Amino acid sequence: MKEYKNRRNPVLPLQYHIPDSEGHVMPDGRLYIYGSYDDREDVYCSEKYYVVSTPDLEHWTIHEEALNGKQVPWFYDPDAPKYPGIDWSHPTPFIRKMLENMAADGEDMKEKFEKPEDAEKPALLFAPDCAKKNGKYYLYFCMPDDSEGVAVSDRPQGPFTNPVQLPCGGIDPAVFLDDDGQAYFYWGQLFSHGVKLHEDMVSFDRNAIVDDLVTEEEHFFHEGSSMRKIGDTYYYVYADMERGKPTSLGYSTSKSPLGPFTYQGIIIDNDGCDPQSWNNHGSIECVNGQWYVFYHRCSRNMQQHRRLCIEPITIGQDGRIAEVKMTSQGVGEPFAPGEAIMGYQACGLKGTVYIGLNEEPETSGQYPEKLMHLTKGDEITFRYVRSEKAWQGVKMICNGSGAVEILMNKTMAGSIRATDGDRKNGGSTGTLQMPAGEYEVTLRVTEAEKLEIMEMILY
Repeated sequence: MKEYKNRRNPVLPLQYHIPDSEGHVMPDGRLYIYGSYDDREDVYCSEKYYVVSTPDLEHWTIHEEALNGKQVPWFYDPDAPKYPGIDWSHPTPFIRKMLENMAADGEDMKEKFEKPEDAEKPALLFAPDCAKKNGKYYLYFCMPDDSEGVAVSDRPQGPFTNPVQLPCGGIDPAVFLDDDGQAYFYWGQLFSHGVKLHEDMVSFDRNAIVDDLVTEEEHFFHEGSSMRKIGDTYYYVYADMERGKPTSLGYSTSKSPLGPFTYQGIIIDNDGCDPQSWNNHGSIECVNGQWYVFYHRCSRNMQQHRRLCIEPITIGQDGRIAEVKMTSQGVGEPFAPGEAIMGYQACGLKGTVYIGLNEEPETSGQYPEKLMHLTKGDEITFRYVRSEKAWQGVKMICNGSGAVEILMNKTMAGSIRATDGDRKNGGSTGTLQMPAGEYEVTLRVTEAEKLEIMEMILY
């Protein structure tokens, strides 16, 4: 178990990559985050789950391993029931485009998506969800063979044991417990499905499954189902394809947990968190009277290494959720004058720059990650900073040499020139001219010679 204090994005220590975040306030009053765990570079997720919890969105506990895919008895069992996942015979616009690209590249559908019965394949655990009923906590999970299951614990953080296979196939299970105690189960990629769970929280009537609760064509659904209820309205949150790739969390609403649903819009879009940003998966939850969106951002110039991030959201009187931007401040206040802003806290990247691992022995202890691969024209954004006095200066800890313009709310505020070796003398400095107030800060690179940025301080 690891204790950690932080109110900024990303939330957790940098070595903990917990995406696909389902946030639930459990009966003990703590918020628990259930997500997958990225620790590989060749595929999403891993064989492990870690549950994270907090009483106040500042003091975090990373609990011991909650479940391991090697505990799942049917994954290596060739005689275990097989249930279909994606229905490839019913091509959505996304599938049609993918097939066209594969054909152009000479790829074969069968070779790409058929899953060989290989006993050595990793027992990966994809996105989970959890609910409490009858004094037990039920953790729903899925695996790369399209199987879904549930394991049980007496505690919200686990460990979860005795996994049981569910009679369905696909990914991204979600569970919802309605006010009357009836539980519902949702799952699917490209095609969404929902059904009432029986009282045992495991079984359900396969003939009662409702297909296409939300669709790609009408609701921009891609994957990552998550259900909540606000007042008398059901909010179906999921990875949204409206902008061409599933980097958004969108939502649809209904007066029934099994629809019909009406598309409402996007809550947050993580496009631009990294040059390779591709998917999103998360949830919304009310914590101490405030609603938040839980989502992930990737790093290291790859689709993996995704990290938990949180933003406050507003539910309007009409029930609509206003779209919010990714921030560096997270659930905390804007950064104050003189407060260090780490390069890895950047919430928007344009160009070739990305947040990468710092492997230099001299600085990796203090700066485990940094902004790297900077080239002319790159832009790096941090949201937000706030001061009651006029902004006058900036200091950066950098490697290499270069020149950077500093924009505050897209207005030129100053510039800074870094010279190789400045870091050993306390960093590079520059001047700012901007009135007091709250600002989005963007760094625009105008020159770069092996330039890397580890830390920035505005004052």
